[in-house]
Amino acid sequence: MPERRSPFYDYHLRHAGLLVKGGGDYMFPDAYTSAREEHLNTRTNVGMQDISSMGEVDIKGPGAERLINRLVVNEIQNMEPGQMRYTTMCNEEGGIVDDLTVYKFNDEHFMIVTSSAPRKQAVRWIAEHAVGASAYVTEISAAVALAVIQGPRSREFLRTVVENADLNTMPFFRFTPATINDTDLILSRSGYTGELGYELYIPAEDAGAVWEFLLREGKVFGLQPYGALAMQSLRIEKAFPLYGPDISEEVTPFHVGLDRWIRFEKRVFIGREALLRVQESGIQERWVGLLLDSPTPASAGDPIYSIGDVATFRRRRKSGGEAGEQAEAATPGEQIGRITSSMIGYSVGKTLALGYVRTSHAWPGARVIVEMAGRPIVATVAQTPFFDPSGARMRAKAGDTPQRATGKK
Repeated sequence: MPERRSPFYDYHLRHAGLLVKGGGDYMFPDAYTSAREEHLNTRTNVGMQDISSMGEVDIKGPGAERLINRLVVNEIQNMEPGQMRYTTMCNEEGGIVDDLTVYKFNDEHFMIVTSSAPRKQAVRWIAEHAVGASAYVTEISAAVALAVIQGPRSREFLRTVVENADLNTMPFFRFTPATINDTDLILSRSGYTGELGYELYIPAEDAGAVWEFLLREGKVFGLQPYGALAMQSLRIEKAFPLYGPDISEEVTPFHVGLDRWIRFEKRVFIGREALLRVQESGIQERWVGLLLDSPTPASAGDPIYSIGDVATFRRRRKSGGEAGEQAEAATPGEQIGRITSSMIGYSVGKTLALGYVRTSHAWPGARVIVEMAGRPIVATVAQTPFFDPSGARMRAKAGDTPQRATGKK
């Protein structure tokens, strides 16, 4: 597939170390400085990222609400204007077509924000099911640039540049029209880092000027841009799934732990009967968090095994970065799963992974083996999220003392 460029591409090209192809074949920076520095700055001050690869679908008409409520597993009909709602959209077999967010402007006007990787398939799915639904579906992704402002100082910073919006009273998962540097945009209180944060839907033609303005005005608050590597480590610490590595049509919301957003009280939505069957029969594997006994992350697809045998002695590692340290000598048993995502968690000081394992091994404390580059590495199933399990940081209210995380070694 040919590469695609976001409205912020010129800035990335000038300042990033390396551009990598991400979701939707967009070219994004891996990092501007280092993944660790960008991660910790976002947890401590404020970070900014370009996620314009996300898709935006405008849906209008008297049948818009009814259409969306049929497409997604969550309830949409009780939403208020200015409210957002996270949900999955499933096929008839219960497989996840996409995980997305619904924005309600009024009873006849909504916007759906899709994930990056399945954007085209999600747009097609919505459009195909809109036929005869008295709803008009328009993809507006090319006209929108999406920049996110995340971190404990994000509200403090944005209050100095945002006009026509009261950030002090804006609740989590709400949105509002706003103005920044004479540019009208949509501002939502949301994000993908687990921090207090906001997402800015900017007209593509004004994107570059707004980005440069935010960078300039945000310096005094410690604002730094962050790239794809920091985004991965931030979201993995929170165990936020990503469509592609973690989510696909091969799994249902039950497998990924997203079933709490299913509303079976709705009599009609696509995949309902299949999901009821899954609920009744149970699942064979579950997406879990893992702590790796390794200084380096695993790779997507690395196999996970049960532990066939753990030696009664402890051996001393003889080479590599772990030379001199002692570790259990474990041998793999049968394969019970696979890694989907892995990064160093700079805020928690541990090597983290996410992956699917058989439910027999999906309980916190279970010991397994991950085969990394041909080497067996012991891992422990852990409770998720790894960081800020209560979610207090992203729900912080105005007047709360900012919680600034420091890195652990």
